[in-house]
Amino acid sequence: MSVGVPISRSRFTLRFMLTCAAFFVVVYGLGTAFIWSMPPRLFPSVRFPPAFAASTLCLLWGSSSLSQAVGYVRREKQPEFRRCLCLALFAGGLFCALQMSALNWLIQRQPAAEVQTGDRAFVVVLSALHVMHFLLASMFLIFVTLKAHGDRYDHEYYWGVRMCAWFWHGLAMVWLAVLVVVAIGSLSISAVPGPQFEIAT
Repeated sequence: MSVGVPISRSRFTLRFMLTCAAFFVVVYGLGTAFIWSMPPRLFPSVRFPPAFAASTLCLLWGSSSLSQAVGYVRREKQPEFRRCLCLALFAGGLFCALQMSALNWLIQRQPAAEVQTGDRAFVVVLSALHVMHFLLASMFLIFVTLKAHGDRYDHEYYWGVRMCAWFWHGLAMVWLAVLVVVAIGSLSISAVPGPQFEIAT
């Protein structure tokens, strides 16, 4: 048994862990910056978190980039293939950071008396669960991207890329369903005037 195989695997594992750690640090930093730059008090009449709209565009951008990546690897266009993977990873990081800002928005807009029973709490939990699943998808994408830069995929073998794209597309469809729930909840809230719009302090 060759000694070089476990060494190369250990190096890849280390590279993967460091890349994931750097990704999460960047996402957290961007999310914090978005939270500070878009506090709910600046938009007192807005019921729908603006970050939800921006994050949805990032999610669709990443989905499109992954679809293009699958097409490029089939045609053995390796530079374009790797670039699309990196673009999808960038879009995924923006999505997670913007979701942090949107979740903070919803939490601050939640009336204290309705923290456990209000529909905003349900939306927060639903969105947080989706973000956690999306973080797993981002780790999957990081794995595929690192493998792609190591010449792992070609026109004959790109199963990992296809699975990653399917996973992303599935999460995109789930997120669109979550948006429908959020939109319905926002319409029902705006139809009922009263102090429930006040930001909890």
